[in-house]
Amino acid sequence: MSALTLDLRSVVQLTEAAFVNLCAANPEAKLERTATGELVIMSPTGGETGRRNLSLSMQLGLWNQRTGLGVAFDSSTMFQLPSGAFLSPDAAWVELSRWDALTPEEREGFVPLCPDFVVELRSPSDALKALQNKMAEYRENGTRLGWLIDPKTKQVEIYRPAMPVEVLMTPRTLSGNPVLPDFPLDLSAIFPR
Repeated sequence: MSALTLDLRSVVQLTEAAFVNLCAANPEAKLERTATGELVIMSPTGGETGRRNLSLSMQLGLWNQRTGLGVAFDSSTMFQLPSGAFLSPDAAWVELSRWDALTPEEREGFVPLCPDFVVELRSPSDALKALQNKMAEYRENGTRLGWLIDPKTKQVEIYRPAMPVEVLMTPRTLSGNPVLPDFPLDLSAIFPR
């Protein structure tokens, strides 16, 4: 259940348009594209990861529904970052004025912006370095807050612009302030007992 990265450059250039067409032709596949044009093929998650991801998405979604400050997204949403990468975080959020600035066509397709907030939840088979690189790419493209959550080690890495990565060991909650005002993520359903 790990991701497979294919460098197709010696055979074909996987342009942004070609990637969009590839996804449209294979809607069942979970694909990403790196900024350099590599194809990332991801397998489905296992039960525990799916359960944890649902808890994470529900908490974010309920907070967003209560506040109305933006738009929350699940792991099936693709974002086209300014770097040219096409990435799907496990959960994401975009501030309302940025979402409202998009055309209806941009909202329907792969969202052409970097989310203000992203979460990546490490699966047992995920390589930590690959996820850290992904988090760094989100930050370099404008994410204002990112959480990399590792349920196995009960460690959270917090990514903010122009700041070193903050590492927390076994936190009970995470605060989304100031990007997500008064959003506390309860980690009791994320971390194994």
